[in-house]
Amino acid sequence: LVVHQMCVYLQRLQCVRAPYKVPEPKEEAKFAEGFRFELTPDQKIAIEDINEDMTRDTPMDRIIVGDVGFGKTEVAFRAMSRACFSGKNSFILAPTTVLAKQHAANVAARFRHLGVEVNLLTRHVKAKEQKEILESFIKRDSGKPQIVVGTHGLLNLPTEVYDVLDLLIIDEEQRFGVRHKDQISALKATVDVLTLSATPIPRTLHMAVSGFRDASLVQTPPPERR
Repeated sequence: LVVHQMCVYLQRLQCVRAPYKVPEPKEEAKFAEGFRFELTPDQKIAIEDINEDMTRDTPMDRIIVGDVGFGKTEVAFRAMSRACFSGKNSFILAPTTVLAKQHAANVAARFRHLGVEVNLLTRHVKAKEQKEILESFIKRDSGKPQIVVGTHGLLNLPTEVYDVLDLLIIDEEQRFGVRHKDQISALKATVDVLTLSATPIPRTLHMAVSGFRDASLVQTPPPERR
């Protein structure tokens, strides 16, 4: 399994994809206004790390490590905003239906002014609606960037879906199996991956220390947590 992971990451290191667009300062500022709190120093550094990753021509593979409530989700939102400004599609993979619904509601409220299409894809969504969501995602019917939030089902979709996927956010990475986490990367090596975790599994930490994955630490507690 470890050898398989190494092969996947080595393959990704050799891939090339178009750099993401650097948005206008006014666009970024307007999106940032939707965050009601001041960014912590670690959040700012993590966002800068991600922005640098996305302006390169190689796929991002970064893990954000921080305690619950320390602002990892906002860091992920900034990454998705960059994807949206570049007209690119994103997935948010959550370990539970409850968390997926929560993310979908927050994303819809936060990204509404950008004209982004946001959909929830879980086992509670009717098969007909799921099919329509995926067909729209593949064909880009709306002509707008799309964000799909879901659970494990996002890992078992037709190849055509992954062909138009650009950014994958994995929340609570430690709650997924290792094979789960590598499935999409194996299907499309050029997809950018941003992983969020409060307690990374040892293998993930080893990959980061070995240089196969980049890591950013969000350890500064928000003012209300101090």
